[in-house]
Amino acid sequence: MAKRDYYEVLGVSKSAGADEIKKAYRKLAIQYHPDKNPDNPEAEDKFKEAAEAYEVLSNPDKKARYDQFGHQGLGGASGFGGGGMNMEDIFSQFGDIFGGGGFGSFFGGSGGGRRTKKGTNLRVKLKLNLQEIANGVEKKIKVKRHVVAPGVTFKSCGACHGSGQIKKVVNTMLGQMVSASTCAVCGGSGQIVDKKPADADSRGLIVKEEVISINIPGGVGEGMQLSMSGKGNEIPGGIAGDLLIVIEEAEDTVLQREGNNVIYDLHVSFIDAALGASLEVPTIDGKVKIKIDPGTQSGKMLRLKGKGIKDINGYSRGDQLIMVNVWTPTELSRDERNVLESLRTSDNFRPDPGKQDKSFFDKMKEFF
Repeated sequence: MAKRDYYEVLGVSKSAGADEIKKAYRKLAIQYHPDKNPDNPEAEDKFKEAAEAYEVLSNPDKKARYDQFGHQGLGGASGFGGGGMNMEDIFSQFGDIFGGGGFGSFFGGSGGGRRTKKGTNLRVKLKLNLQEIANGVEKKIKVKRHVVAPGVTFKSCGACHGSGQIKKVVNTMLGQMVSASTCAVCGGSGQIVDKKPADADSRGLIVKEEVISINIPGGVGEGMQLSMSGKGNEIPGGIAGDLLIVIEEAEDTVLQREGNNVIYDLHVSFIDAALGASLEVPTIDGKVKIKIDPGTQSGKMLRLKGKGIKDINGYSRGDQLIMVNVWTPTELSRDERNVLESLRTSDNFRPDPGKQDKSFFDKMKEFF
């Protein structure tokens, strides 16, 4: 089932500011909270859907990519890295959106217990060439991440008695409510290290190097950020952070990217332009032959349909645009000069712009 538009989910416009987005999410979170809708799968789905929309639209970087590329702009990993929404994710990330003890503090249910903590994210840069960007590619990269050491044992935190939170009752105009804050001793995990290997730090973590396989979709661009859920740093008693992959485009020495189109400057000799020729040109997928018609003018544009870059939001591809540049020799032999001198007064060799159907700027408008 296709994801709904995140703005539609929260009921706000694309011009909505951060405060309006937060207010809309808070309203839906209260309306569909599991403690107010027990045993109601539909309400739970709406609760998760609203949290996923807020997770993206409240993040300026993710929001910008979503506005430009839609769901595909998040690398298929919108909403907590595409790993599926769960209540622990939501309570962990947005538990204090109400300005205090989290969702459960106000309803006394599922959100009021131990809050799952999330490890820190890792960020890596990945440089891709034009062919990899155009068609998509699988890459293997090495990352160093903190993981829970083998053999480490934990015990319940004495400060919060394993709950991960320190609770207190506060009096409000609506009556008494339970306010909860994250336990400073265990960081909200409810556990502290009991025994650990010698190479582990005080949190029971070690640094481990891993080789991770990443599937990059075709059509990504410079600065785009993809996310892999759970491939960041681990945290005892919590869930691992995410691996964030920032795309860098390696400049191609032959082809130039223009959106989803690819541009190639073709230099042809005066003879080939005048008489016509069959020439070989490079493309993303290898070399192909094209036909140069007799009388081709410098500045003429040729199109190779579907030889560009995949659209990240769909299955179509851009085109390759070939700009023809007629090459004028800079040095001539005596015989060459004599031949050209004999043709100087020929009517066929006199410029006649009136025979051209369209100007250079009109041709550019057609292509772009």
